Amino acid sequence: MERKCKYFGTDGFRGEANKDLTFDHAIKIGRFLGWYYGARLDKKAKIVIGKDTRRSSYMFEYALCTGLVASGADAYIMHVTTTPSVSYIARVDDFDCGIMISASHNPYYDNGIKILNNFGEKMEDETLLKIEDYIDGKIEVPMAERDKIGRTVDYTEGRNRYTGNLISMSKYSFRGVKVGLDVANGAAWSIAKAVFDALGAKTYVMNNTPDGYNINTNCGSTHIEHLQKFVVENRLDVGFAYDGDADRCLCVDEKGNVVTGDHILYIYGLYMKERGKLLNNKVVTTVMSNFGLYKALDAVGIEYEQTKVGDKYVYENMVEKGHRIGGEQSGHIIFSKYETTGDGILTSIKMMEVMLAKEKPMSELAAPVVFYPQVLKNVRVKSKEACMTDPDVIAEDQKVKELLGKTGRTLLRESGTEPVIRVMVEGEDKDLCEKYVDQIISVIKAKGHIVE
Repeated sequence: MERKCKYFGTDGFRGEANKDLTFDHAIKIGRFLGWYYGARLDKKAKIVIGKDTRRSSYMFEYALCTGLVASGADAYIMHVTTTPSVSYIARVDDFDCGIMISASHNPYYDNGIKILNNFGEKMEDETLLKIEDYIDGKIEVPMAERDKIGRTVDYTEGRNRYTGNLISMSKYSFRGVKVGLDVANGAAWSIAKAVFDALGAKTYVMNNTPDGYNINTNCGSTHIEHLQKFVVENRLDVGFAYDGDADRCLCVDEKGNVVTGDHILYIYGLYMKERGKLLNNKVVTTVMSNFGLYKALDAVGIEYEQTKVGDKYVYENMVEKGHRIGGEQSGHIIFSKYETTGDGILTSIKMMEVMLAKEKPMSELAAPVVFYPQVLKNVRVKSKEACMTDPDVIAEDQKVKELLGKTGRTLLRESGTEPVIRVMVEGEDKDLCEKYVDQIISVIKAKGHIVE
């Protein structure tokens, strides 16, 4: 049986700071990586670190640096920056690996450590399992001594280089376009405005005063209703909302309507097809994408693939099969020509490009994607595995599938980062979807799986 990671999920080692993910864990991760990439190969390892705006991110940054230099590595600190910026710099500046400290869209009291390889991709499980063995005391790692001890290096220039690269990505001036940005009091708070200002947009920014506690709090892509109101009240042409580490982006059109990751996949996928740039004529989606996306893609002759939920799986599919665009409904969009991970700010630049190239408002570009009602509820459970393998839960899910027939679908899946089961029903009638979701959840509750 294939061994699974104990601490690292699909998006890193994540949990409540100093409860699930502790200072000691961070030191050990640093200790192992410093040795793994340096001392064991008799060279000085170079590892780059970024963090979001959570109060605990500073603690984890110092802990990682302590572990790294104690094992002989040089730690290059980018300070507050985005996940895609660490991915980009790890790849282009010849680092052994990159580390991002963030819990993405989670509340401020959670945090996470995401490790990227030297290609800027999510670290292979083989390496993560070795880190976990060290955390659990199964292997030993020696201390560096004398001239082998590492150092920390201020690497703000890496963030600046990434910002410059984003600016260079645009084929158009944004002059005359009124753009709203909700930076979620997170990692994009200074970078996004700098990019849009440099490209000439009239930039309106909200939620750009991080204090360590307000990241994702009633703001950003998880609370997009605030940007919807902001765009309408200020009569903006378009709005973009990011999450805490800015690897995802959702849009708001000039009328205040939400433009999801599914819409973005359609809009840019079609734009690529029209220019002969959509290799293999395919867009990569996840099982969470809406029926409406597939109907719209069918109508313009674009094919698609489905993966498990997680940009990791989307990217793996894209690399394996040579596809150019893929992503999730939540706004993780990967443009494989430019990046190895989702990049919220790059996504917003690409959406601006389509608007300007076609000279159409966002509402018109998104109109062909008509969503089926979709109801999704999260259930906190004692054991994800026990719930997902319960015969009665499986039977109830199958019963709802049969009731929906070809007019809808259900999806039960485990969260990759929390003790949560996500229950989703999609169909032609929202009230019916709500009823069926509650029907499945009632069985989960009756079987004693729910944490009260």
